[in-house]
Amino acid sequence: MTPLLEIEGLETSYGSSQVLFGVSLTVAEGEVATLLGRNGMGKTTTIRSICGLEKAGGGSIRFAGHRIDGWPPDRIGRAGIALVPEGRQIFPNLTVRENLVAFAANRHAAREPWSLDRIYAFFPGLEKRSGNLGGRLSGGEQQMLAIGRALMTNPRLLILDEATEGLAPLVREEIWRCLDALRGSGQTILVIDKYVERLIALANRHTILERGQVAWRGNSAELDADHGIWHRLLGV
Repeated sequence: MTPLLEIEGLETSYGSSQVLFGVSLTVAEGEVATLLGRNGMGKTTTIRSICGLEKAGGGSIRFAGHRIDGWPPDRIGRAGIALVPEGRQIFPNLTVRENLVAFAANRHAAREPWSLDRIYAFFPGLEKRSGNLGGRLSGGEQQMLAIGRALMTNPRLLILDEATEGLAPLVREEIWRCLDALRGSGQTILVIDKYVERLIALANRHTILERGQVAWRGNSAELDADHGIWHRLLGV
């Protein structure tokens, strides 16, 4: 598969504190990949670096053949990367519909673009709450709205940071169903989550970070076969 995202030797710091030490990661077109690790190991910093929210101090980030480290976040978004951030960060004073249509774009001429109707068909609960303010939604509804908002940009790469964090079990299942359907449609996805069993079933390849460095990478069969990795690097 053709690489869509290529990270080589990424180094990122917060002030004088270096967080990432030579992280390398590749996500192919049409692939679902994960970024795993215990809390504080550099997963979110990696994502923020990809999206231009943190400045890379070394290494390179290429997307669709273009080097994007150093680009501002809005330019990276227009290039086709959409982030569903940890904590959702929807607009609480806008309605569900307003949250969605505010981000509508099809810059890369998707053959079957995401529209308001398509999002409502994908998340029927959002249509029922279309006129409700984002701040009045449950946590699960807000996560669905955050995913829908990202999809409305018709991204080439969808990134989800802590995709099911803090959600009730039934809502988590709905999110997994959503991600599985997106995979089936050919959407390229990079996801952070702690539910390793579900990620093994969902994703093609996995990268595990330990103290800001890549400690392990491999496919789902390899990760499923070695639970010692789970205990040693993920605390599962």
